[in-house]
Amino acid sequence: MGQGGEPRRAQAYDGELGAAVARAQDGDEAAFAVVYRLVQPGLLGYLRGMVGDDAEDVASDAWLEIARDLRRFKGDGAGFRGWSATIARHRALDHLRRQRVRPRASALEQDLLDLPGPHTTHDQALESISTEQALEMVRALPREQAEAVLLRVVVGLDGPAAARVLGKRPGAVRTAAYRGLKRLAGQLAERGVTDDGRGTLGESK
Repeated sequence: MGQGGEPRRAQAYDGELGAAVARAQDGDEAAFAVVYRLVQPGLLGYLRGMVGDDAEDVASDAWLEIARDLRRFKGDGAGFRGWSATIARHRALDHLRRQRVRPRASALEQDLLDLPGPHTTHDQALESISTEQALEMVRALPREQAEAVLLRVVVGLDGPAAARVLGKRPGAVRTAAYRGLKRLAGQLAERGVTDDGRGTLGESK
């Protein structure tokens, strides 16, 4: 099943999100709940790729800041996703500095065997990133590639928006995402996972 963090779905929600943000800025608590429901899945996926098991705690910190500064936000639904991702990224980097945690590539081998279908195209390889195992794979990428992939695929930002979050040129982010996706696709292909495995996470039958 899909998750709210998938890019096409996230973008489809942007109209509803923009309207909810506007109402939330006027003090509508129910609207803020809608904002949270639409944004949290992608934000949490991004943070899992950044900080692993500490993602829930970092997301809570990010939402406190989002709620505090909401009235200062100006923009539409897509802009809000980028703004909230920027806040989440700052909280994640603060957390990593405090914990001195670095993403590690170890202990991922077995997880790769459970991933749904590798395809050789980069876009299709990305379709599996909603799984926990795939997020662990992304964490093992070089930081700039991992962040580019997470922002483009999990949060659903377009190239310019992802570049603004990272403070880089769109071309650099596009290149980083391409390299990261190429590496993920290659890893999946090397493991020989086939389309027959799709939808069988955690099952042996």
